[in-house]
Amino acid sequence: MSFTTAKAQTDQQPITRENSNRGRQPEETVTDLNSDTDKQNFDLKIENGVVKYKLQNVSESQQTSMKDENSTKVSLIIKSHRGGSASVEQNDPKPLSIVPIQENVVSHKVLLENYEGKLCEEQRPSTKRQLSAESAAKSVSVRKRSTVKKSQEGIVKPLSAASPGTQSGRPYLPAVSTSQRKPRKLLFSSTDIFSKVDTFSIQKGRELREQEVFDAQKIARAVTERGRNDVEKLRAIWIWLCQNIEYDLEGYLGLSQKICSSDEVIRTGKGVCSGYSGLCVEMCREVGIECVEVSGYSKGVGYQAGHSLAEKRSDHEWNAVFVGGQWWLLDACWGAGTVDMKSKTFVKRYDDFYFLTEPSEFINSHFPDDQTWQLLTTPISMEEFESRPLKTSAFYQFGLTLSQPKEYNTITDGGEAIVSVSSSRLLTFSYEMRQRDPQTGALKQEEVDSSCGLLSVTRQGMKLRLLPPEPGAYEVKLFAQREGEPGPLRWICSLELVCPSIQKRQALPDNPYLNWGIAAGALALGVKGCNFTGEEAVEVDEGGECKVILHTSRPLMMVCELTHHELEAITAKRCLASQITAEQLVCNVMCPYKGFYRLSIFVQDYDSGSGTFQNAGNYLLHCQSPGLNPNSLYPPDLGLWCGPGLRTQKAGLSHFSHTGAIVNTPQGRCNITFHCASPELQIHTALCAELHEQAHFPLSRYVLLTFTDTKVTVSVCAPRAGVYRLGIYGRKPPQQDYMSLCDFIIRSVCEKPGDPFPCVYSAWGRGCVLLEPRTGVLAPQSSVSFRVRVPGAQRVCVVGEKQTDLKMNKSRVWEGEAVTGNAAQLKLAAVTKESNDMHVLMTFDVLNLKNEL
Repeated sequence: MSFTTAKAQTDQQPITRENSNRGRQPEETVTDLNSDTDKQNFDLKIENGVVKYKLQNVSESQQTSMKDENSTKVSLIIKSHRGGSASVEQNDPKPLSIVPIQENVVSHKVLLENYEGKLCEEQRPSTKRQLSAESAAKSVSVRKRSTVKKSQEGIVKPLSAASPGTQSGRPYLPAVSTSQRKPRKLLFSSTDIFSKVDTFSIQKGRELREQEVFDAQKIARAVTERGRNDVEKLRAIWIWLCQNIEYDLEGYLGLSQKICSSDEVIRTGKGVCSGYSGLCVEMCREVGIECVEVSGYSKGVGYQAGHSLAEKRSDHEWNAVFVGGQWWLLDACWGAGTVDMKSKTFVKRYDDFYFLTEPSEFINSHFPDDQTWQLLTTPISMEEFESRPLKTSAFYQFGLTLSQPKEYNTITDGGEAIVSVSSSRLLTFSYEMRQRDPQTGALKQEEVDSSCGLLSVTRQGMKLRLLPPEPGAYEVKLFAQREGEPGPLRWICSLELVCPSIQKRQALPDNPYLNWGIAAGALALGVKGCNFTGEEAVEVDEGGECKVILHTSRPLMMVCELTHHELEAITAKRCLASQITAEQLVCNVMCPYKGFYRLSIFVQDYDSGSGTFQNAGNYLLHCQSPGLNPNSLYPPDLGLWCGPGLRTQKAGLSHFSHTGAIVNTPQGRCNITFHCASPELQIHTALCAELHEQAHFPLSRYVLLTFTDTKVTVSVCAPRAGVYRLGIYGRKPPQQDYMSLCDFIIRSVCEKPGDPFPCVYSAWGRGCVLLEPRTGVLAPQSSVSFRVRVPGAQRVCVVGEKQTDLKMNKSRVWEGEAVTGNAAQLKLAAVTKESNDMHVLMTFDVLNLKNEL
């Protein structure tokens, strides 16, 4: 037996035929045995499986160069006496150990490490790609042990590829320092740059299938022909695999024989995970890209969270590729789609996340048999892999961070648990919680009521406060989607919640919209913010009332919804009063019962016409007062336009004395004033209420409208303590009907009955002002002073038992004294310039002994 050594290259160079082919089974090095260049001969002895050698014909200069520790590397080819290259068979009982016969032949030891004479071809399952016949001769890199020891701390352990369920390794794969690992974004900014590569690969794949080309090598060359570098070639292969191969679910379930061979996988378009990974290796090697298969465990089909994987065989295979100077991970099986176990079908759903995934993210769902293939500076244990929360590809694609909890299994504290997710962009979040059957551990079909979770979403992420309804185990799933993006929300994370005990608390209202606080997409709807933030409950004041204000960026319409487990829908309408202004949406709320309420606010653009109202926020209100008298609720039939707002502004009304929707009158009287810019606008008012005791006069007698040139005064005198609706209406000729401009809520706490105003007739028009008397009920047998302004009047008089003419003073006020006598009524009348007829302006009632108020 003779040996020939080929001059070693530097440590950083591969020993295979192409520099890019790193990390796989070392390929053949062809050495010219007839060449004397850079060649030395060995004298060998084999004793008990130990190969002892001595170098001959070594020049002094060569000996000197071999003393350099950093350049000591020898490539060996073992020749048999029959002249062929001999390889050590896989069934050899033990590997060869190689030591020098004479240590003084050279000035240092040359150690041959980790050489096992086993053919990797025979270690691979028969269903995997068969290596070519050229791989009969093997080449081995050798370094001094001292050199290895010095650099071990800065590199990953030698990478090895293992068959499923085993951890037998390859002789040696180049290692890259993970402390200096380049992030994915430096390899390519985004997968969008591959659009042309993707399109070409898809089109070429269709052509090849139509031409019935089922050879992996031919397909690899065809789809990568436009690739300008290894990354683009790898991308083309990845796209072809994801688009042309479906997961063989029947084979996985044992309903049919698994399709594993490359030809059959390509021909049928189906394969299990090893079909994907084997094809990936075969196609990559065909175009000179280093690729190996990695076996291990995955949190995919068949994975049951909480069940230990330690006693099970690994069930999945994926790939590692060497591009851009370092190793990367990819899983074409998961990139092609998902499996619906309910319908037992493969769902074709391309997922770009599993193409050259960052190892720190890949490890959350893929755990290799050989921890070296984690490609992490500090590999994690299987226990840590199992304990981590289950995160999907969407979790990382959305750029999310799970702040808490840190582990999959979470135990409640005081019957509560907090889940917090940080986000760098605006997202819509949702969740679902299902309880496990205490006997079987299976998940129940129905979801836990949404009142058992308080979800709040901001531009920075979301916070979920979980309140399980009873002790037990629960599965919690989180979902998210980019704000405004169509389609269902995507599953991002799963957790297991264990609740040993619960605390007694007041029932929370159901929230079908899930999110508490301002909605994540409220900004797009025109809502900038709110006076209350977060999911924490808003404490209602002692009077059972609160005010929620949304700040808007454009004019909006608003409708509100209030719920409580004791509150009926009809009563709920009397608990809400909305005010819509150009920059604010104000919702006044009354809480008649003790406990928690849900207030949901919906908005749409003011000018959208028949558009759809969308949820802008949901607020949890907490009332600790014993409750309110139903008679103190807001009046019925309130419109959307309470208080001054967009409607009054559009009608030309401004400078309101009362800017809110609610007017409190301790004395039972108030004057509401505002300016009217339109000379054509006609104003009308109406007072409405639900009174326990019927008023002696109609409610129209308790409101008096005074309209001067630009100023309007609405005087109100409440007949009794209570809550009233004051409606203000307007019209412009030729309109026949009055349009509601706004409603005011008049709240009187005065127990003394109020006096009505005079009964006003149509002749009492714009510019008429009643100065005295301000009451519409006069005492009998009394003298009453009258002072009134009537623009354009030629004559003004008071008519009772006798007629009294009023005189105009210098201020153009008609004034005088009139006696009520025994008349039941006094009439104020006037003759105008337009007509010589006498028109009644208003009437006053005169009390007698039989009158009662």
